[in-house]
Order: sequence, then structure tokens, then C-alpha cells
Amino acid sequence: MLTAITSVVETQMVVLDDLLGRILAEDIVSPLNSPPADNSAMDGYALSLYDESDSAFNVVGKAMAGEPFTGAVQQGQAVRIMTGAEVPAGADTVVMQENVAREDDVISLTKPPVKGANIRRAGEDIANGERLFLAGHRIGPMDIGLLATLGLAEVSVVKPLTVALFASGDELQAPGQSLGPGDIYDSNRYFLKAMLNRLGCQVIDLGVVADDLEQLREAYRAADEQADAVITCGGASVGEADYAQQLLAELGQVEFWKVAIKPGKPFMFGQLRKSVFFGLPGNPVSALVTFHQLVLPVLQKMQGQKMQGGQVEQPLSLMARSTQDIRRNRQRLDFQRGLYKDDGHGGFEVTPDRQQSSGALGPMSRCNCFILVAAGENALKSGEPVEILPFDGWLR
Repeated sequence: MLTAITSVVETQMVVLDDLLGRILAEDIVSPLNSPPADNSAMDGYALSLYDESDSAFNVVGKAMAGEPFTGAVQQGQAVRIMTGAEVPAGADTVVMQENVAREDDVISLTKPPVKGANIRRAGEDIANGERLFLAGHRIGPMDIGLLATLGLAEVSVVKPLTVALFASGDELQAPGQSLGPGDIYDSNRYFLKAMLNRLGCQVIDLGVVADDLEQLREAYRAADEQADAVITCGGASVGEADYAQQLLAELGQVEFWKVAIKPGKPFMFGQLRKSVFFGLPGNPVSALVTFHQLVLPVLQKMQGQKMQGGQVEQPLSLMARSTQDIRRNRQRLDFQRGLYKDDGHGGFEVTPDRQQSSGALGPMSRCNCFILVAAGENALKSGEPVEILPFDGWLR
């Protein structure tokens, strides 16, 4: 999938308030030093240690943040200085006020200072011309603060990815409506929209489409005309009303159908005339797992996000001791839901949830990790180590 897609190339200038989650379109190089001048790291006195045996100094002025002392500090002189204030010319040391005794305009040092102490040097945080971020970096809250520190009011970012989303199923009803016989509430579109919004995509929600070939065909065409990527939920399995494979082959190209993971086997990927297509299973946990594990990295690349070493960013993986036996699937990697915690001995233990149905979203709220159970014949025994993937920021 990563090989088959291309990244969005259109860019736009965006102000700081709207930058969260956006992808940089160009490198960010600092236009200045930070701090711009030597400043005090403490409230105290700025002075020059011409002779480290000096212990008494005449106070000749004050330096505040935003109100620097305009003169020069001579031997035997000191300037009262506040944290963040620019260090006056001639001063090479700031003495903490706790290490000073003052009487009128004369201070005495109660503790010998180290020459150069308590001064933040110009550019020691960020140097003028230093490259801070590379194109493809996703902007976070601290990044926005850093850009503001540099005086940058707006930067160039990649245009948001447009994703069309719809679910298919005659049984799906919107939350708030009453349920008829055989009906269920549509949950998939809601958590998928939330994850897409967190990703910074512009979502075109086409709602729920009935299990009717002509209505689905029109939905596929409408989605393809409007979006960079199309995501459908349901209709990708082998039931009588599952038309996804037929329509994708008719209106585009099926790249593959079915993957060896559980839940999520009937996942489908392909190309429509103008957009990339992802067909998610209808069962809620199957849809969530396939989106999180398979679709999310592809959308990140389409957004222009650069991955470490050109590869997909690897999620945090930990080893934990299982507190009970775990059955394996014979042919598929199983993403079981579990709750992990500190075992009290410098490691972790994990307990699989009692409910592992692909139709049950409850465990996603009471668990905090996926347990990766490799395919195999024999069950994993209680006490054996297993690999876990803690739920990340896309899920929480």
C-alpha cells in the first residue's frame, strides 16, 4: 500500500493557531538566536569578577526583563537583575540574591560565585540558522510554542487530505433513533471520523448507504469525485449483500482482498479512478484494527508525513507476562484486547479481556493494549511472555 500511493503536494500558509497536527511542507530554519542576548537565569546581581577575591560591590542600577540596564558594569559595580533580563555590558556573572547581603547600595557576597554562573548565553537554546524541523514533520503543541519563540507567525504546510467515508448496511441506524428488529446502531463511522479528524483530514461523511447495488455504485462514484481517499465500512466480506469487491473491480482496481490478521480478515485495498480505496470490515473491532494498523500509516504518507528512515513509524512495543492461557488462531496474527500493568518486579503483566468478539467494542474502553498473538497450533501458557502494543494517541 505504501508503494502504491503518492503524497499530496499542494501547500498553504497557516497561522500558529491552526497548525496543530499539520504537516510541514518545508524545513524550518531559525531566523534568530534564542535567547537573542545573554540573559539572567536567576533573580540576583550582575557583576564582573575582575578579581575573584572581590566581595563588595556598589549597586549602580537595575535590569528588568524588557527594561535593560543601558550602561556598562565596571569593576566593583553590580546591577540588580531579574530572571530573563539582559545581562549588562561588562558583567560576566550573576550572583543569586540568596548569596548576597545588601546594605543600602552595597552588596557583600556571602558565598563565592563561579565566574560565568547563572547566565543563559545568546543562542544556547537555538542558534541563528539552525534547522529545527524537516519537511514532513507533524506539528505538535510544543512545536507551536517553539515556532512562536522564533517569531514565526505562519508556516507552509501540506494541504489537508480529503477522505470520503460511508458505511453500508440495511441494519444500521443512527444513534438516537429507535431500533427495529435486527437493527443495530452505526458506531464505525463515528470512531473513524474521530480518528480522521485527529489525523487532520477533511472528512466527507456520506452517511449510511443501503445494501443496494445501484445506490452503492453511486456512492462509490460520488466519493471518488470528491476525495483523495475513500473508506467504506461493511460489504467487504462474502455475504449475499457484500458488493465491495465487485464495485471496486468495476470502477477501479482491486489490489488485494483479505489479510492474515484477526480481527479484520476481509480488509480490501485498491484504486478508484481518482482516489485510493480502503474497504474495512463491518464488525466494529475489525474496522478499528484494520484502520489503526493498515490504513493510518498509508494516510500519514499521503499527507506527506516523513517516517523514520523512510519506513512506517513503529508503535511502542513491550513484552509482558500473560496472566492466563491464550488460545492462538491457527493461520492469523491475532490482535487480542488486554489490560497490562506493572508487575511490581520491573516488568509488566497482561490479562486478555474476557470478550474477544470482533463485534464487541466494550473491551476497547476497558483495555489499554493489543496483545499480539502469533498464529500457531498450541495455546500460549500462563506466565509466558507476549508482545503488547499499548493503545496510542490515535485510539485514546
